[in-house]
Amino acid sequence: MEDKVNSPKHYVTGEIETIDYIIDVLGEFDTIHYCHGNILKYLSTRLWNKGNALENAKKAQWYLNLMVKQLESTEGTQW
Repeated sequence: MEDKVNSPKHYVTGEIETIDYIIDVLGEFDTIHYCHGNILKYLSTRLWNKGNALENAKKAQWYLNLMVKQLESTEGTQW
């Protein structure tokens, strides 16, 4: 069964997972802003109007967890 929150199939094809590539390209600090945008996306009108509300809330939570991790790793160096 596919885990559409933590490891969706369309993000894990190839040698590197998409989020790892995004972090590599943007860097840890700018990834915080990327996560923030995705949190807003999944908790705004998309929450109820596109797909499964519970799944969308879990996706927002996943991005929030990553955002916290990136904030912790850049604290004192970037902000």
